[in-house]
Amino acid sequence: MLDIYEEIVRMRQEGRSCALATIVNTQGSIPSFASAKMLVRDDGSISGTVGGGGAEYEVIQAAREVIDEEKPRTVNFNLNKRPGVDAGMVCGGSLEIYVEPIVVAPKLYIFGAGHVGLSTYRIALSAGFEVTMVDEREAFANRERYPSARGIVVAPYDVALAGLHPPPGSYVLIFTPSHQSDMQVLRWAVDTPARYIGMMGSKRKVAGIFHELRKDGVNSERFRAVHAPVGLDIGAQPPEEIAISVVAEMIALRRRCAAALPHLRMEPAQPDVRLREVG
Repeated sequence: MLDIYEEIVRMRQEGRSCALATIVNTQGSIPSFASAKMLVRDDGSISGTVGGGGAEYEVIQAAREVIDEEKPRTVNFNLNKRPGVDAGMVCGGSLEIYVEPIVVAPKLYIFGAGHVGLSTYRIALSAGFEVTMVDEREAFANRERYPSARGIVVAPYDVALAGLHPPPGSYVLIFTPSHQSDMQVLRWAVDTPARYIGMMGSKRKVAGIFHELRKDGVNSERFRAVHAPVGLDIGAQPPEEIAISVVAEMIALRRRCAAALPHLRMEPAQPDVRLREVG
């Protein structure tokens, strides 16, 4: 199993999430052995095996959901009742597979290093996010103000955007000081695999930016990940309160809290994965 653990280390170094599936209980004849392990990467590829066949396919699907939800799950198979689940194998036992997520800290990109950006950076760090700050102004975006940032990018936004490639499941916040730069960043953000995009501003400003982007040919479906005006509606006013509302909204999405976000359909990050009970 050493190769699997080495692969887990490599995945974490690359900032990628995965899930580890382990057979924890068996009875009778099964197509593998107790304690067998399989690593499922965030793209669905695997290392190791828990027996192959239809059962393994279902474990892979469950593992991708576990990565998305960041919650472990136990998958049970009774091969006596489901003879077709391992077609071609003569098995009549049962097995229990524990699937646990191995997730990295979520990546957060904050555009705009002013007062709201600074407050959000501080609270997001304490909530476990890895933060990259992006701003055109070196006086705002620097190591003195952001000593624990994963990265600091100081450049015109068009230059900065060309060099940024958020991984799937990342978070983007748009706090720039101008309407035009907000629209520029949002146009870029909706074409990334970011899970969450938040933009600060009034409803009128947001509607205007959406309207302009539609006129430029941006498909309305791409706005589904956009939270604007950003943050939970708690009546926040100073930067510190705004930051709390914004980070709370990101946590609610990350933890799939429908009670906090009743207007959203809490769907998995991978649209090709269907949530279902297995076993």
